[in-house]
Amino acid sequence: MNTVEPIRKHEVIEGIKIYLKSRSERDWFLFVMGINIGLRISDMLLLKVKDAKDKREIAIREKKTNKEKFIPINTTLRKAIDEYAKDMQPNDYLFPSRQLDEHNLPKPITRERAYQILQDVAHEFKLERIGCHSMRKTFGYHLYEKTKDIALLMYIFNHSAESITMRYIGKSQESYTDAMRGFGL
Repeated sequence: MNTVEPIRKHEVIEGIKIYLKSRSERDWFLFVMGINIGLRISDMLLLKVKDAKDKREIAIREKKTNKEKFIPINTTLRKAIDEYAKDMQPNDYLFPSRQLDEHNLPKPITRERAYQILQDVAHEFKLERIGCHSMRKTFGYHLYEKTKDIALLMYIFNHSAESITMRYIGKSQESYTDAMRGFGL
């Protein structure tokens, strides 16, 4: 598996939002939610409207860790949920596909489809090393830039060491690259 990076520039993030919204409300919402809550894609895709609409937080049990998690819904995400899910039913998946289940209801999109959406974005915006995990890393990168609270990110991501979290959000590589650009003998 290749290492993916966060999206660091705010103007690129805003451009992606505009681009996705012009193509698909669902894909726009996937991106907005992904960069605002920091969940793994496997947990996001299982969310239903009732898990987020009219809620103050999203309560989930993470697939990877089997830990219960409560994620506060920030103002940006609240507005997006209200707009996106206004005409959806409580048991609808937030990210429905065209594939139907045994009850003739839409299944959620697959991780592969989410990856394709992000690869389209990467191509359109000439971004390298972008994948599903880029949304989670983008969340972490920008929360760190705002708060400088590495302990908080360690808690959110369930990491055991600061160095792991710094590497995860791309700060270790960024610091190394910046140091090398200004270095010469």
